[in-house]
Amino acid sequence: MSRTFKNRAFKTTVLAAAVISAVGVAQARDQVRIVGSSTVYPFASYVAEEFGAITDYPTPVIESTGSGGGLRLFCNGVGEDTPDISNASRRMKPSEFERCAENGVTDITEAFIGYDGIAFAQSGANPAMEVTREQLFLALAAKVPVEGELVDNPYSRWSEIDASLPDREIAVYGPPTTSGTRDAFEELVMEAASEAMDAYGGEGFTDIRTDGAYIDAGENDNLIVQRLAENTDAFGIFGYSFLEENADTLIGSSIDGVEPTPDAIGSGEYPVSRSLFFYVKNQHTDEVPAMYEYANTFMSEQMIGELGYLKGIGLIPAPEEMREKARQAVADHESIELADLK
Repeated sequence: MSRTFKNRAFKTTVLAAAVISAVGVAQARDQVRIVGSSTVYPFASYVAEEFGAITDYPTPVIESTGSGGGLRLFCNGVGEDTPDISNASRRMKPSEFERCAENGVTDITEAFIGYDGIAFAQSGANPAMEVTREQLFLALAAKVPVEGELVDNPYSRWSEIDASLPDREIAVYGPPTTSGTRDAFEELVMEAASEAMDAYGGEGFTDIRTDGAYIDAGENDNLIVQRLAENTDAFGIFGYSFLEENADTLIGSSIDGVEPTPDAIGSGEYPVSRSLFFYVKNQHTDEVPAMYEYANTFMSEQMIGELGYLKGIGLIPAPEEMREKARQAVADHESIELADLK
């Protein structure tokens, strides 16, 4: 056999293998892969189950990795081993967008799905507790002002912060640093409260104490719910939807005098409310044909509207005009730019 023929045969074999591999990828990627926020997870799971039932595509696979963890995986690159969609309970950070671009993820659509509030909740066996953002900050900050100086947080009981608060040990189960809920809590509670305190010179202080008063409970908010049933002295930080789902066993605290209700969250009156998103990797559109079928199903009025299914499990719908604008952005595969995130 001539060397030319051997080379031609080798090239043909490689080409055939590549074609088979490409077909395998296309078949494998009929199933959408989704990662990200534990807060968005219940909504995404509902849509995924419905999508699997009403289409010929398999039900998407969803991992609850936290917003930061999900976007890190999403931004690792383009290809079959990377997620197609990442859920987020906060907006993508400019630094995350830049990391995506560095790794070749250069065409991303942002899908705004509605609102959620961060609940500060406890076992329903206790009376309701009213709390302010300043009191929450003093309970959870790594350093607090005492006699004009910033010191390691000395408070071990709520009543030490304010006599109106219960005489109970400070024990708060909350999300880890990879969570969008943690990011939002740090911004909307810790930063907002500390900026109003002279001791911090107008700068936001967001470091949470690590001496055991704040307990990192992981990305599964259902575990926090379970722990509050076991430890009725403790509080938990999680998305409002989990409070609504467990209203028979948990009660939420009012924050700055505002109860966590759908109306208060949707209007922005509740001080710890935030927007929810998912991000679509447009470069996977051809290899994963189900991806935009799923995204459009999620954005439908049947899901995120005032009478949508997701409202029934805790999503706070955005106003109609905002829903329509967000829906069109997804339908058009509209790409976000770095300037949009600043």
